[in-house]
Amino acid sequence: MTSTVLVAGATGDLGGRISRELLLHDVRLRVLTRPGNSAAADRFGDDPRLEIVSAEYSDHRALVRAASGCDVVVSAISGTRPVIVDAQRALLAAAVAAGVPRFLPSDYSADYRRLTPGTNRNLELRREFAADADAAPIRTTSVLNGMFTELLAGAAPMILRDRKLVLFWSSADQTLDLTTKDDVARVVALVALDPDAPRVVEVAGDRLTARDVANLASELSGERFRLQWAGTTGTLSAMASVGRRLSRDPDDTFPAWQGMQYFVSMFSGEAQLLHVDNDRYGPHAWTSVRDILQPWLASPGAHPA
Repeated sequence: MTSTVLVAGATGDLGGRISRELLLHDVRLRVLTRPGNSAAADRFGDDPRLEIVSAEYSDHRALVRAASGCDVVVSAISGTRPVIVDAQRALLAAAVAAGVPRFLPSDYSADYRRLTPGTNRNLELRREFAADADAAPIRTTSVLNGMFTELLAGAAPMILRDRKLVLFWSSADQTLDLTTKDDVARVVALVALDPDAPRVVEVAGDRLTARDVANLASELSGERFRLQWAGTTGTLSAMASVGRRLSRDPDDTFPAWQGMQYFVSMFSGEAQLLHVDNDRYGPHAWTSVRDILQPWLASPGAHPA
């Protein structure tokens, strides 16, 4: 049976990957854009299975029309409170009003449910919205996947390639959950088409410690990468708090202090995935940390897609 799926945020990086994965299945894809935005038409062309609908998140009636007749709404929008809380509340309310059976919030992250309050703004916004989703008369499924593996290749300052160092906080043996964007997109598409999906689906394409990462970087590069203790997670959390207070743009999605907070969540173990179920949708060749680091370490100008 063909499912109708509404994707919000389909013109973004992850949303585009999710949409591409959905189109590998028997779906009618409905892409939500803001009025006057031509990015979706430019990106997806004239695929007959795809419909572009427009609505402002402040226009409840337009959002309800966009969601009407859908089997599931998939949110892949990204940002801070105006997006993760306010816009998603509007999207959730429209899905409920339209009688949509299922909703996937824009989580795609580490596990935010056990975090100490005040330690990670972006993850706590997801936890705040999750409370709204749990209270709504709609079946909700969150996909949790840890950190995007691609961030290890330069964007997240954990591997200092030029200095041959791998940083860690508190413990070099804390397990880190990592999944590539393409693997996350594949899982999200399968979850969207699974009417029996549970409240949370946890996946991890790879699970390594900082010690493992240092050994792997040494093997792949042929040069020794040393572990470097960078302090405790408590110290890093305090530094992030100072950075946040000094920030000039409170709505910046990923300032340096937010990156610090993510490392606090990961290296403290609070955000570790405890119920990974990689085989829920059958065996799959997950992209590993090795797959991402090998070309990056071999070529200084290489960046993962």
